Amino acid sequence: MQQDVPAYGLWTLVVLNSAIFIIFAFSFFKPKTGRDWRTFGAFGAFLVALFSEMYGFPLTIYLLSGWLQSRWPEIDWFSHDAGHLLEMIFGWRANPHFGPFHLLSFVLIGGGFWLISAGWQRLYLAQKRRELATAGVYGRIRHPQYAGFILVMLGFLVQWPTILTLAMFPVLVVMYVRLARIEEKEAIAEFGDAYRHYMKDVPGFIPRLGSLFSRAEDEADGPSL
Repeated sequence: MQQDVPAYGLWTLVVLNSAIFIIFAFSFFKPKTGRDWRTFGAFGAFLVALFSEMYGFPLTIYLLSGWLQSRWPEIDWFSHDAGHLLEMIFGWRANPHFGPFHLLSFVLIGGGFWLISAGWQRLYLAQKRRELATAGVYGRIRHPQYAGFILVMLGFLVQWPTILTLAMFPVLVVMYVRLARIEEKEAIAEFGDAYRHYMKDVPGFIPRLGSLFSRAEDEADGPSL
């Protein structure tokens, strides 16, 4: 690592990365209602907090620097690579971008964005037909888009954990769960027993293990009610 290249204070990168991921998420989620915008806004705030520490000011490293330096004195904790705390703490000394936690984060983030996109496509078609969305990913979980946002945030936490985003994460999870419950009440009011049966058959956020190994052709039609 070149010592003349600053690790932090790169606020242009904070703005650029925040904008890229927020626009990317917008293209997957396409918020329309006030509830959609609250969901999306909370996710955007999480990203801004994350990239502010990743490239702007390393608040978490600063607050924990005394403890970190006493445990791992050989590491320059104010270098950019050291911000990958899990790699550093668990002994990965090669390029952290190829570390196990970083690679895991890519899987979580990619899977989350896939869920958001797949969920939006199915929901859009169902709403256009004024039907209950039960096909595709909705045949595995009832709230794929909220689950997707949670997976993306979890992926970023694994990649670059900070005190602020760790504090925000459970709050946002609770918010998404509550929003899901509100949507369920509205769906029951609109679809009645059809949605009640759907709730019994399909879990909310975590798919049943058996559904993950079902045959690929089920993906086209989804489960029957």
